[in-house]
Amino acid sequence: MIQEHLKLFEQYLKYEKRMSAHTILAYAHDLNQFTAYLSGTYELEDTGRIEALHVRSFLVHLNEFKHKERSVQRKISSIKSFFKFLLKRGLIMSNPVAQIKVPKAPARLPVFLEQHQSEQLFSDIVYPAGLEGLTQQLVMELLYQTGIRRAELIHLKEADVDVYRNEIVVLGKRNKERAIPVGPQLVRLISEYLKEKKRIIVSEHNNLLTLESGKPLYDNYVYRVVKRYLGEGITTISKKSPHVMRHTFATHLTHNGAGISAIKELLGHSSLAATQIYTHSNIEYLKKIYQQAHPKATNES
Repeated sequence: MIQEHLKLFEQYLKYEKRMSAHTILAYAHDLNQFTAYLSGTYELEDTGRIEALHVRSFLVHLNEFKHKERSVQRKISSIKSFFKFLLKRGLIMSNPVAQIKVPKAPARLPVFLEQHQSEQLFSDIVYPAGLEGLTQQLVMELLYQTGIRRAELIHLKEADVDVYRNEIVVLGKRNKERAIPVGPQLVRLISEYLKEKKRIIVSEHNNLLTLESGKPLYDNYVYRVVKRYLGEGITTISKKSPHVMRHTFATHLTHNGAGISAIKELLGHSSLAATQIYTHSNIEYLKKIYQQAHPKATNES
């Protein structure tokens, strides 16, 4: 019965909540781990027999294996969503996680490039010749100038670029569209890229960015491009991923006076709560400026 309910929940996430395949996979991983623990430890195969003590036991199990707070928090969130769904559909009589509370993990400030580092990045990079180099350049420029997610970048279509209005239309999470303004320099780069691509590639896909084979980009390709160029003496941060470019986009907007509501829309966040991390980042930035610039910032006489 548990497996049947998991399939129903997956269909709910996919067709009703319209969540991305990546998000659904994360839910499935957490719930499969939970149900495998119940089966192996308690021989539980009936969703209706799961009680709070079983959930608490799973939490103890995670703690014993030194799972990080954020990982535990996410797993409990997945389990709560699952049982909330079952209760709403009348598939269980009570919710075993209703009274379970997990301490919130401390908020982590986003990892981003300092503004001088981003300037160095785009002034010092030497890309390979030909379409491969143009592809890598466009990957880096799009991520920094628009703040789009890796999946959104990969799924951009040629028709999503409006060269007359200087904007791109992005299909984000839960199939929500948003328009992002772009500068004329980026529009010229896109036009140059499309001209070169059409000269040497006959592709069955209408994706904006493709490999030299004509196939669309894939997750690991984008990750490798970003890691390569961030690693060329640009920054000492340990994390060098496409999401760092997204954080950098949002942080630089904040540092230069952009309102939090505007940043929320540009990032495609569903609520301001997810965007609030950039206000904390801005406070840290202001503290740094204060320490460097204000004559009374130190106690030295």
